[in-house]
Amino acid sequence: MNEFLRQLAIQREDDHRFYHHSRVNQTLHLLSAISFLWAYAMLFSDPAGAALVGWLVSMVSRQSGHFFFEPQGFDTVNRVSHEYKESVKVGYNLRRKVVLMAIWLAVPPLLYVAPDLPGIAVARDSSTDFARQVGIAWLALGVLGLLYRTVHLFFVRDVMTGLVWMTKILTDPINDIRLYYRSPLHLLRGELIDPGRPAAG
Repeated sequence: MNEFLRQLAIQREDDHRFYHHSRVNQTLHLLSAISFLWAYAMLFSDPAGAALVGWLVSMVSRQSGHFFFEPQGFDTVNRVSHEYKESVKVGYNLRRKVVLMAIWLAVPPLLYVAPDLPGIAVARDSSTDFARQVGIAWLALGVLGLLYRTVHLFFVRDVMTGLVWMTKILTDPINDIRLYYRSPLHLLRGELIDPGRPAAG
């Protein structure tokens, strides 16, 4: 158990120091974390609604921070290139995220033209029904995306790394609130980059 917690701390710290230099990204992660906790609470009473919140608010804000605001040049603080960070990323690096987000975007039009897909076919009499069907499909995508990378890590790294990463992902909202709750205040003061993390490149 001690080794599991040690590895979890390492993965969290690597993610923080490599991928969260931007105060905008940190603030978007705070928004994402709060909305993810809301989605977690909704899972028990409204799984489709939880998935809609999780993808449309939590994931969009989180991934926007990474794609549009995070410096992607040479990291002078950690003395590594962006390419190095992408190659050692335990979870979804930017290339894998592009694939995941492309599948996410493809789900609504796919369901629109093929509403009877096995496993998610529901009676659809209104736009609300369609939105709920999309929500269920997105929930399935989220679960499959988490399980796929976890099991993939079993083979490319080891079982411990996969289980630690899954735990990290599921608990990221709580950790992000702990780390980034002051980021909006720093951003309002004009700090675009964490002062302990000068702009890369």
